Amino acid sequence: MSLNDPGFGRAVPCACQVRLSEEQRLARLRRHSNMGVLARVSFETTEPNGRSAGADARERFRAALGAARAYAEEPDGWLLLTGAHGAGKTHLAAAVANRRMERGEPVFFAFVPDLLDHFRASFNPEHELSYDDLFEQVKNIPLLVLDDLGAQSPTPWADEKVYQVLNHRFAAALPTVVTAALPLDQLDPRLQSRLADARLTRCLDLGDAKTTSGIGGVEPAMAAGMTFKTFTPTPYGAQDDARHALQAALTAAMSYADAPDKWLLLLGDSGVGKTHLAVAVANQRLARGDPVFFAFVPDLLDHLRYTFSPDSRVTYDQLFEEVKRAPLLILDDLGAQSSTPWAKEKLYQLIVHRHNASLPTIVTTRELPVEAGDPVASRLNDPRLVTVVPIDAPDFRRPGVGAARGRASRQGQRRDG
Repeated sequence: MSLNDPGFGRAVPCACQVRLSEEQRLARLRRHSNMGVLARVSFETTEPNGRSAGADARERFRAALGAARAYAEEPDGWLLLTGAHGAGKTHLAAAVANRRMERGEPVFFAFVPDLLDHFRASFNPEHELSYDDLFEQVKNIPLLVLDDLGAQSPTPWADEKVYQVLNHRFAAALPTVVTAALPLDQLDPRLQSRLADARLTRCLDLGDAKTTSGIGGVEPAMAAGMTFKTFTPTPYGAQDDARHALQAALTAAMSYADAPDKWLLLLGDSGVGKTHLAVAVANQRLARGDPVFFAFVPDLLDHLRYTFSPDSRVTYDQLFEEVKRAPLLILDDLGAQSSTPWAKEKLYQLIVHRHNASLPTIVTTRELPVEAGDPVASRLNDPRLVTVVPIDAPDFRRPGVGAARGRASRQGQRRDG
């Protein structure tokens, strides 16, 4: 190189260092992607009809699978996958990501709330990536996959970060896959305008998108671990009476899952498997393509309160109507909520509506209210509508403790008597 060369004196990294730097950068992105078991998802192992038993849902999944396969071979524009939890959106998005990585292309896959947590953590001086580095890499990665857009807390900061990422990729027409359980009209209006632009985005609707954020779905870890196959009617230390009670509860839940009708109330102390059986019913109905609204009662009341906040994208009327009219509602741990007048009034309104309409409902509770004059107790003790299944068994979380205190069976006898 001559003294007159414009590059004279300029430091130039050798090719091996450039290659190493790129490998390290991709390794960091994969760690942040946190795909876990999704790293094993592929198109080859995907059930062509999905997991749903409904004909319409199967047809939607087949069409989405074909479109996702084509997109994975030659990503162009944006792919938006919408639909209810369990419809297969995340599975298809992960299959696209893994196919592109097989082809040697850098991919960043992120559950949106986790991505925002990574952004926040990157402000720490000891974080392996600075905020600017991480933000720029996410904005400009050749393929970005954002899973469950709308699941994040709708704070101004979170909305702004998500919008900045997607707006940049929109302007640059960078390949992007987005999954959302919310309908578009429940998202930030700025995101709606980008995601609904047919010039760039192809939308694949897998059916029955949720109308609320952060409530009503079964957590993936619960859904994976709480099935009828994993329910044990003979826990350690259980006596014959306890085993019979657990087997009867399992039989009742399986029968209800086959054809939900009226109300099923699972009654027992903590740790006897009430929530497990309720989630197992939800799993079976979701697998057949039927919508289910599952809620831990204190969380449901918190979400209802939050709808009055100016930051909430869902109005109180929207959420309350969805819960009231859900084809199958599961209220987990009724009685665990704070007993304020407001909470009592909301539960009363909800239970009265579903009781009057005879809408399929599962309730789990540690204690059946029996107080005279209590309108909720009156409906939960109505034998014309409610089947009470007492579960008098040991706490499976505490092996060797012995049988539960018998409160469930005593209350069940008092109710029947």
